[in-house]
Amino acid sequence: MNTTEKSIVRDMSLAPSGHLKIDWVKEHMPVLNRIREQFEKEQPFKGLKVAISLHLEAKTAYLAKVVKAGGADVTITGSNPLSTQDDVAAALVEDGITVFAKYNPEPAEYKEHMIKTLETKPDLIIDDGGDLVTILHSERPDLLTQVRGGCEETTTGVIRNRALEKSGELKFPMIAVNDAYCKYLFDNRYGTGQSVWDGINRTTNLVVAGKTVVVVGYGWCGRGVALRAKGLGAKVIVTEIDGIKAIEAYMDGFEVMPMAEAAKHGDYFVTVTGNRDVIRGEHMEAMKDGAILSNAGHFDIEINKQELEALATSKRVVRKDIEEYVLKDGRKIYLLAEGRLVNLAAGDGHPAEIMDMTFALQAISLAYVNEKYEEIGARVLNVPYELDERVARLKLEALGLGVDILTEEQKAYLESWKEE
Repeated sequence: MNTTEKSIVRDMSLAPSGHLKIDWVKEHMPVLNRIREQFEKEQPFKGLKVAISLHLEAKTAYLAKVVKAGGADVTITGSNPLSTQDDVAAALVEDGITVFAKYNPEPAEYKEHMIKTLETKPDLIIDDGGDLVTILHSERPDLLTQVRGGCEETTTGVIRNRALEKSGELKFPMIAVNDAYCKYLFDNRYGTGQSVWDGINRTTNLVVAGKTVVVVGYGWCGRGVALRAKGLGAKVIVTEIDGIKAIEAYMDGFEVMPMAEAAKHGDYFVTVTGNRDVIRGEHMEAMKDGAILSNAGHFDIEINKQELEALATSKRVVRKDIEEYVLKDGRKIYLLAEGRLVNLAAGDGHPAEIMDMTFALQAISLAYVNEKYEEIGARVLNVPYELDERVARLKLEALGLGVDILTEEQKAYLESWKEE
């Protein structure tokens, strides 16, 4: 059976548009192109099945093609119901990859797509948010035995994987790609920072300069969102639960206060925590008329939508990806992209040059776990530094940049405890 017969996508006639998108990002992903050349020669995944759950858009599609170039039989599904691009999904099917994904499927259908992906009995997985790993360990343990290991893309997924490891229930190694230096320094900070505001600005078509932006969480993603908001001319308030990060935000030039106080001042709110209910009903009751709420965390749980619904007397869609909630006193609060990832549900995600590094890490980490899964054992492993450094070196090379090399005397000095 070919991939067209096996796949579930919205409309195969959309494929030409998807091919154009994939061709565009390929031209701007030089690191992944180099890795593809290596994979084509070495065939690290020959005879193996790889299951991928990621935001299914052009950059992800090219990663899937690179893994396939390494000899794998690849099946892919979406990791968020609003981030799948139907034309890209169709194009991948034509490229020989099995796809189970549609934009905005019914919840049961979305879950079924993930299960069908796992029912291909993969040897390796690439996960985003931990859904594939969770389903394998909870609902479909019968599919566990063949899995050698995998890689995780996001903070949320790493948290879930580490919880599985801590409980002693994790059955195979997972590499925390999210925690690699090249991921959080560049993808989380510069990628999220730019793509979040791309999504917000495209959706609202409103000015940011002079407004007050409340950034909820000052991890690497929060740092990027705050930095870009400042660059757009906004006044920025940061809310945090971590004292060290709060001081960092303060010394970076931002106001710091609890959400109960920040709620009174914000024009835009962006949640970037990976935790649930960081904006709740009591905060919404204090917000200004016209406040705009958005989320940049993996799941749509950071803004309590149920409590927003309960406070509202009416609700309507006023613009694509903008829901207007009218409260009892007439104030209006706007929710972007149903509280899902605003940079992907209402945008195209991170820039291609940024995802070039992250997906290069995914590709070579997957090859690493395949080679060493027995040695690693059932645990969550950080990306080995040499893989991180390799991606950085390839990126420097693509940029036409170079770095210094230690002399033998300098190496000897750094390895010695003596002063001379």
